[in-house]
Amino acid sequence: MTLADFLSPISLKELGLPTEYYNSQFGHSIEKYTDVFPQWDEETGYPQIAIFGVEEGRSAVNNNGTQKGPDMVRKHLYDLYQGDYTVKVADLGNIKAGATVKDTYVAVKLVMEELMKKDILPILIGGGQDLTYAQYTSYENLEQRVDVAVIDSRFDLDQENAEDMPLNSQTYLNHLILHQPDYLFNLSNIGFQTYLVSKESINMYDKLFFNAMRLGSFSGKLDQAEPIIRSADMVSFDIGAIRASEACGNANAGPNGLYGDEACQLARYAGMSDKCSSFGIYEYNPTFDPMGQTGMLIAQMIWCFVDGFYSRKKDAPMYPKSNYIIYRTTLEAEDYELVFVKSKKSDRWWMQVPYFGSKSVNERFYLVPCRYEDYQLAVGGEMPDLWWKTHQKLQ
Repeated sequence: MTLADFLSPISLKELGLPTEYYNSQFGHSIEKYTDVFPQWDEETGYPQIAIFGVEEGRSAVNNNGTQKGPDMVRKHLYDLYQGDYTVKVADLGNIKAGATVKDTYVAVKLVMEELMKKDILPILIGGGQDLTYAQYTSYENLEQRVDVAVIDSRFDLDQENAEDMPLNSQTYLNHLILHQPDYLFNLSNIGFQTYLVSKESINMYDKLFFNAMRLGSFSGKLDQAEPIIRSADMVSFDIGAIRASEACGNANAGPNGLYGDEACQLARYAGMSDKCSSFGIYEYNPTFDPMGQTGMLIAQMIWCFVDGFYSRKKDAPMYPKSNYIIYRTTLEAEDYELVFVKSKKSDRWWMQVPYFGSKSVNERFYLVPCRYEDYQLAVGGEMPDLWWKTHQKLQ
């Protein structure tokens, strides 16, 4: 089977889109699947990014209509002008809803898996956020541990019926955490609002040493979220994390949340991350977006992701070592030597966390993205919370 077996072409006429754009617009520079599926090989080269939509909204709780989202986003995306770089991006059309929701999940998994094997980064436009589960399962055969970042105002968990809940946009994390085989290394939530999350769910995150960043904790300090996104292999963005006044195209949108420019900056952080290999935007419902404001914002978020991708520094430590500065500090009450790494190219920071039971800096370690403030904490004698959580997961 080929990618073309799962994807349906874009009909510019049905969408009311022009057939010609200015040379610097995305509508011109993006390779579109409108008639014949693009043919790539080693000689002609592969795209670096592939966009595709998923017309699946049957499991989007209280938000019926998300299946219409991908085409509405395209209308605004093609109008945008590219930055000062050569774009190698393809738009592969949409995956139609399968006979069952599970059929759609399988199609998403196979398409993403095939793209990532060719070193093509998929951008998925939903559809309900339950598709995050399909995004996650696409890593199953890639033989790696996966770090997941979810940008959402809630934890989409059901604590009372953890193992028996049907998979939908409010329970997909249950299925992601319990999925077998288990290749989940870390799960992070960015932007949750305390009054929308149960105390039991927060306690569960703590027990599993997952990361959760409350919306108010980084208000006006968005850069605090950058290391969490930089550590993620895949990012899932629920449009409901953005306040309704900025993004009304979601039946579950609330009065508080991220601002539009903050959503764009988080998308750019994901694009800039050398580790991020897939990006999904979910829960956009054009039914509640009569002026197209939310569709336009999502198009700009994708633009920011692409812009970040073409601004990647390729400085994931530690080769060559001459490009990095090593800082060492020891806590008074601990035997561990804490080692921090700073890139000379980007000024970004990492921590070296030894595997459990190891106290020697010469043994194997895991590199965790962090901030300068974490180094300052360590110098001041405090153990950074991120270091401790990572160390526990490495048991």
